[in-house]
Amino acid sequence: MTDNLAVARDLELSYGSHVALRASSFEIPLVGATAVIGPNGSGKSTLLSALAGLVPATGGTLTVLGRDPAAVRNRISYVLQATPVSVGVPITVREAVMMGRYPRVGLFRRFSKADHAAVDGAMAHMAITDLADRHLYELSGGQRQRVLVAQGIAQEHEVLLLDEPLTGLDITSARTIDDLIHGQRADGCSVVLTTHDLDEARAADWVVLVSGQVIAYGPADQVCTRRNLEVAFGLGSLHDWDGFLNDPHEP
Repeated sequence: MTDNLAVARDLELSYGSHVALRASSFEIPLVGATAVIGPNGSGKSTLLSALAGLVPATGGTLTVLGRDPAAVRNRISYVLQATPVSVGVPITVREAVMMGRYPRVGLFRRFSKADHAAVDGAMAHMAITDLADRHLYELSGGQRQRVLVAQGIAQEHEVLLLDEPLTGLDITSARTIDDLIHGQRADGCSVVLTTHDLDEARAADWVVLVSGQVIAYGPADQVCTRRNLEVAFGLGSLHDWDGFLNDPHEP
């Protein structure tokens, strides 16, 4: 047993010769919501992929649930941002959510009553039951994001990783996903999400502030200070802040 979801010591993450995250040490506690916040290109998504066991450490160490991340992938559900879907991919909402059960049922995909119940429950949780027979390409971006999250929670998991789950969503989709993020604690699950939204970060139980390396981590009120945010986002980038932090150098 461990008291932490993740522990990193001098962790470095790279893609070829590009260092996405310089040597960083941090901890993420079990159960509750952790927000990973930082500018575009700061290493947030790479860090999330490392927690999912998809990007190996190129320096230092990272453990998840007390083990190498790749060894606990079956205990982790990783949800990416929704992307446009081609009309040539005629997959329905129910079929997409059912894919969340594939790791459990295996190659022959013989679904049990429990599998169907998990899918029905996930769709109800994300308020997409009425969309079950619609094709993904017919949905709005917010609806597709809810489908992906439903697919993620249909999978048996102890950890839910969400990459920018609230960016650019309609209010209904954003509220539905936000309720899930802050409700997973009751199910004994840990949630880690990347975000640019300072309000979302401040509502989290734990925050990891990233800008090429981990600047700070801990409770939101200790991490989301003006000094830390100006270090991460650039001096002066918080002038006229409206709650959504973007890289000031982005066009």
